[in-house]
Amino acid sequence: MPEISQAKVLILATHGFEQDELLVPQRKLKEAGAQVDVVAPEKGQIRGWKLKDWGESVTVDKTLDQVKADDYDAIVLPGGQINPDLLRVNEQALQLIRSFLDSGKVVAAVCHAPWLLVQLDAVRDRQVTSYHSIKTDVINAGGKWVDREVVTDRGIITSRNPDDLDAFSAKIIEEIEEGSHARQRQGARATQNEQRPGVH
Repeated sequence: MPEISQAKVLILATHGFEQDELLVPQRKLKEAGAQVDVVAPEKGQIRGWKLKDWGESVTVDKTLDQVKADDYDAIVLPGGQINPDLLRVNEQALQLIRSFLDSGKVVAAVCHAPWLLVQLDAVRDRQVTSYHSIKTDVINAGGKWVDREVVTDRGIITSRNPDDLDAFSAKIIEEIEEGSHARQRQGARATQNEQRPGVH
């Protein structure tokens, strides 16, 4: 259970990320004392999207081939329409997200970023939220879509849009400090309960 001041967080993005959905969690996590690395498929800078036009560029700290889940406590996936659509056809990006999921570490996705979780079949039987336009995608992938500012289910955190970023960022900090072992135990208990007759 790392203190947030000792935690390392990876933000995975590429061109077309919704600007605030990267910059706000990045700022809040850094203010809390975490080390935060922006990771992208490409070196240099990636350019954000601000509402209806291109926005600020952000410096890439490391490329996909320079990182592994073992070195981090959480991964944050900003939305925007362009960014997750590009990443969900990038096998290296998907493998990285899968390694966080498999290790029980925090995976946080906002807005359109749950598309990446859908691609990995990671929302099935989980409570999830997202931007309303991909609600049907989440449901078709077996997710239990709910309309709340932040939803957490077994280490996966989801939020709907930039208005939810305060709650989203706070929940990331809370889940990191709770620790992956606690989430894995919760998941194991849920599985055991599902297997026991008469337990719902």
